[in-house]
Amino acid sequence: MWTWAAAFVVAVGGFGYATTVLPTRWLKVERVNWQLGLQRTILQVSDLHVERNRVSPEQLLTVCRSERPDYICLTGDYVDSQRAIGRLVPYLGALQTTGVPMYAVLGNHDYKLRGRIGALTDCLQAHGVTVLRNESVVLDGFNLVGIDDFQTKKSDEWKAYRNVRANLPVIVMTHDPTFVLTATQRFDALMAGHLHGKQFQLPFFYYLKPMGPLAKRGIYAGMHRAEAGPYYISKGVGQSGINLRFLVRSEVTVHRF
Repeated sequence: MWTWAAAFVVAVGGFGYATTVLPTRWLKVERVNWQLGLQRTILQVSDLHVERNRVSPEQLLTVCRSERPDYICLTGDYVDSQRAIGRLVPYLGALQTTGVPMYAVLGNHDYKLRGRIGALTDCLQAHGVTVLRNESVVLDGFNLVGIDDFQTKKSDEWKAYRNVRANLPVIVMTHDPTFVLTATQRFDALMAGHLHGKQFQLPFFYYLKPMGPLAKRGIYAGMHRAEAGPYYISKGVGQSGINLRFLVRSEVTVHRF
């Protein structure tokens, strides 16, 4: 026979699971319509953090097959160490089976590999991912610009824009959205991650855990506009620090241009 104490423990445990663990498993598909007239779709997958991630490669594959994007953009923070690269392989392998062209930038956690960053970029490239480190490519009717991580001082806007075609729309992918505060070159759309939508939906969280001027202003997810253009911040797939979220679901984003 249940006691009030047992019922209380079960209720608290259920609440804890529903608010902190379930959000890391229950993948949300966000949708953004940029209305650029390109008739192209990009699936953004950000902040995989494979060491702290409860979303399976199969879940990502299911979304990709359902949404049928023209391109996949990976916006950084895959691993914290070289030994975790093996855990990244199933995710890359799953996405590679779709045959969708993939592009990536690196994030601040990736640069924890320091001199071994080549092992990560080699892994990405071996799975058909083009890594853009302050580089641009011309795709089907637009420029895709990959700007390296701002927090670790790897970003070089001038270098990234060097081969941009002025007559085509500019879509930027980068990891840390704080870059937009210093951007001098225009863009028609920018995709970023890094801030995890707070990860913990608590008042004043970014005062307790400083994450830069954007977060301090209350800008940590969704669509916003900077002087250089509009930008979107993904809540990301995996977690930083501890493998929990509080009232913030993991997400991938479908961008229609």
